[in-house]
Amino acid sequence: MARLTPEQISMVSAWVAEGATLSQIQERLSSKLDVSMTYMDVRFLVDDLNLALVEKEEPKKPEEDAVEAIPGEAVAPAADAPTAQGAGVVTVEVDTIAQPHAMVSGHVTFSDGEKADWYIDHQGRPGMAARTVGYRPTPQDITDFQAKLDAALRQAGY
Repeated sequence: MARLTPEQISMVSAWVAEGATLSQIQERLSSKLDVSMTYMDVRFLVDDLNLALVEKEEPKKPEEDAVEAIPGEAVAPAADAPTAQGAGVVTVEVDTIAQPHAMVSGHVTFSDGEKADWYIDHQGRPGMAARTVGYRPTPQDITDFQAKLDAALRQAGY
């Protein structure tokens, strides 16, 4: 991992305070400071500097829980649609042997029961492939996945 000067560390701290993601910090290190780091190295850097990434969560409007059938007419969500109260739990598993293209890999089950395979490649780039074509997890599930993945990787010694 590259050593950063105090000025560069100040810049990274400012980026984190602005709400930059790990990917954005990695890009800025490369483009603005000519410092090449993997995604994992950036994650470790932020952790080593005791910086906390800003979680951007948009406030949810109550009418977003309703499904529009006819413009202007809201109806209750379908009985089988997950709601905030009835949503399941996001679970993350780390493979004991990583996929061939990955440094570490595993599986995630989202709150609605959908599954995906995730990995971090040898350059530290994350990736995910849903098992159902076109599936996109909710923003809350992604946030939960990121937190649980971080905890699982720490527990596994990464």
